[in-house]
Amino acid sequence: MDIDLDARIPNNVHLSSDKRLQRALEQWLPNYLGWWREVGPSGWQAADVYLRTAISVETDGWAHFGYVKMPDYRWGIFLTPPEPGRTIGFGDHLGEPAWQEVPGELRNMLRRIIVTQADTEPASVEQQRMLGDTAPSLYDLRNLFQVNVEEGRHLWAMVYLLQSYFGKDGREEAEGLLERRSGDRDKPRILGAFNQPIESWLDFFLFTMFTDRDGKYQLCALSESGFDPLARTCRFMLTEEAHHMFVGETGVDRVVQRTCELMKEAPVEGQARQSGLLQGPTGDVRERGGIPLETLQRYVNHWFSWSEDLFGSEISTNASDFFSSGLKGRYKEAHYADHRALEGRYRMEVVEGDRIVDREVPLRNAMNEALRDGYIDDCQRAVDRWNRTLERHGVAFRLRLPHRRFHRHQGIHAGRNFDPEGRPLDEAAWAANRDRWLPSEADRASVQGLMAPCLERGKIAGWIAPPAKGINGQPFDFEYVRR
Repeated sequence: MDIDLDARIPNNVHLSSDKRLQRALEQWLPNYLGWWREVGPSGWQAADVYLRTAISVETDGWAHFGYVKMPDYRWGIFLTPPEPGRTIGFGDHLGEPAWQEVPGELRNMLRRIIVTQADTEPASVEQQRMLGDTAPSLYDLRNLFQVNVEEGRHLWAMVYLLQSYFGKDGREEAEGLLERRSGDRDKPRILGAFNQPIESWLDFFLFTMFTDRDGKYQLCALSESGFDPLARTCRFMLTEEAHHMFVGETGVDRVVQRTCELMKEAPVEGQARQSGLLQGPTGDVRERGGIPLETLQRYVNHWFSWSEDLFGSEISTNASDFFSSGLKGRYKEAHYADHRALEGRYRMEVVEGDRIVDREVPLRNAMNEALRDGYIDDCQRAVDRWNRTLERHGVAFRLRLPHRRFHRHQGIHAGRNFDPEGRPLDEAAWAANRDRWLPSEADRASVQGLMAPCLERGKIAGWIAPPAKGINGQPFDFEYVRR
């Protein structure tokens, strides 16, 4: 599909042939740029950043790399090519032609889905706006800004759908997306994880690892949608989302590697020396300017649990309605044999009184939990990678994911206390152990104390290892950002 790269709003949806829509989006553009300058990356709007910009929706050669000032980035509207004869692949409308217009009876439900997804995109930019001033290297600074501009483009993708298919309601929703603010008391973002502060680069890496990975699963489920424009939009968004997860997964791995290196520099005594496994006294690592593994584990617990909430309640009539109506499928729906899911049951653990018991629920009502299952498996694969780094360095400590019941604010476990193994706790036991399992004020102060900028070409902060390779074939010491 050809992209009109010379248009004021680059696109491959023939925007110039719909003057009403074109005018509406061009009127939204200055409001968007005003939002970007107000709450986008602070202090770096005039910098030249080595960014990739979408120039095609084909699988090969879809992006161009070059220096761009972020306010001049070519945000645009890109959908993957239409699939001739595409039919709906799940739910009650299985086998029917995919919708090119919004079915009237599904209008409110579809708008809710799009707005909720759209709201996450500007929220993450707002959460990360101050990180540029404490970047550990120019390589990392460039990756932050790449994530930021692509989240902005994903907002454009959703706003296009709202303005194209929902008339006055869609235009009002588009304005609302620029009015809410992450963490604002009066007008917060819709989902809890997107109101959590990102104060450090450790927060950022774990956010892009866990929260952007939720985005992958949500976008994959929406890419199955019977509403064809939404499906095609999300498929292209997934192309860009992969880099965001790469930034998080490799970023944490580099933190683990550097901590291991610092542990090797510390004196090792007793059983650890005899066994060859470094237990790693945390004081030694802090004194050498590193992040203790125990602290990293608490940050993992924090961001993983908040990201799990994004899938919604374990037992959900909304999830059932989204699936049955053909609006939101499962992750890689084609891998399932039964695409109607009318007869299936899902077994899950629930809390009744002070006991944890098994319960079977209709599969359609457990679609959120089925999606969360795949997400947890994917997260575990990344944790296994980090643990292989620990093993290579001879460190005995192992990182792990907390139980899905731990520290939840949405769903059937919200409002209850559990330890990281998923065992129920009373309020006193939770209060006594909270700082063992989640970042304490001392943890945050210690991590924040390491966040001094290192913006000299080819240099990197002492708490994180350099990457194995640079971006787009460039070396690590490439000038990724010119200020």
